[in-house]
Amino acid sequence: MNIDSVKSKLYDYIGESVTIKCNLGRNKYEKYDATIKELYNNVFIVETNKYHIIKSFSYSDVITKVIKIDY
Repeated sequence: MNIDSVKSKLYDYIGESVTIKCNLGRNKYEKYDATIKELYNNVFIVETNKYHIIKSFSYSDVITKVIKIDY
């Protein structure tokens, strides 16, 4: 898996609802439903569905499995 494959996969789901699980370390996780808003060169932007909070993640977070996206 490389950055281009992650970008192309996320590009197919712009505007779609996904589930994101973030590994915060020391067995702590954050899980929420979000909508993929925009893709940039190094990061992508999501908006949580419940509280409408904007968050950004890098594509390397997906590759290193810091975050897991369920489509």
